Amino acid sequence: MNPIVRLNDLSYGICKSAIGHADAWRISSQTLVNGATIIDFGVQVTGGILAGQNLARICMADRAKVTVHPADYSLGPWPMIQVYTEHPVAACMASQYAGWPVKREKFFAMGSGPMRAKRGREPVLESLGISDDSNVAVGVLECDTIPGAEIAELIAEECKVATDKVYLCVAPTRSVAGAVQVVARSIETSLHKLFELGFPLPSIVGGHGAAPLPPPAMDFVGGIGRTNDAVLYGAHVTLWVESDDDQIVEVGSKVPSCVSKDYGQPFAKTFEKYDFDFYKVDPGLFSPAMLTIVNLKSGRSWRWGSRRPDILQSSFGEQTH
Repeated sequence: MNPIVRLNDLSYGICKSAIGHADAWRISSQTLVNGATIIDFGVQVTGGILAGQNLARICMADRAKVTVHPADYSLGPWPMIQVYTEHPVAACMASQYAGWPVKREKFFAMGSGPMRAKRGREPVLESLGISDDSNVAVGVLECDTIPGAEIAELIAEECKVATDKVYLCVAPTRSVAGAVQVVARSIETSLHKLFELGFPLPSIVGGHGAAPLPPPAMDFVGGIGRTNDAVLYGAHVTLWVESDDDQIVEVGSKVPSCVSKDYGQPFAKTFEKYDFDFYKVDPGLFSPAMLTIVNLKSGRSWRWGSRRPDILQSSFGEQTH
């Protein structure tokens, strides 16, 4: 990919559309005293699947399509969230990956979206040489409260833009829109794992992922548990690459979530075991349940991992009669 991109400009276009479609998407927007714009997709509003699809598009800088499909009944009765991108590195690693913990005083949220590329201070961005010369900063925050002016000022300072050029899209994980945008991270989890394993990300030229949309949870732990389980135990990702077969075989089996020592139970239980400290969980767990890689250079393909409908049923609280 071109190391100089304007991902924030692309997401900004969707933000303007979101403000104009607030009633239809069941979202709201407000301007803070310092001129920053907050778009609420699920904190104080109902939101929904349509809001979640567009939130995911913002998170991926409009470099991916997010669609909703009927349930795969081998997994359960939940709709499937599918994501497809021809620009996997830009969409997922330069934008979607939640690599920026945004915090000040009592506020904390995992920050994702193209504002990360504007900030440019994460190892993955530095290694890929990605920069963004947009004059706006657009971010997605997973949180239960509306951020105040001080958070917008922090982001403006880090991204080197004027405060009135900051657009923050917010939704709790336990909301419908928040759940959609998290479940739409199936491709991103596989790319991040491959990055950690030393696989050259520029050789990945396309990606498709599908994972079940869980029912909304009533609290933070339930929300983070169900959305993670949708990917860890229900996602199937296919990547199209241009690489050497040996290089693919060397890393492929190390990608699926089943290789983790924390694999095998609903994420909420794992989270509780580590005193609700996200960073104590084995990083190797955060991967799709199943991965297929297709090598465009050789015509060969491989598949690793498997999906676990039994764990999904336990996590999602499905009642059978």
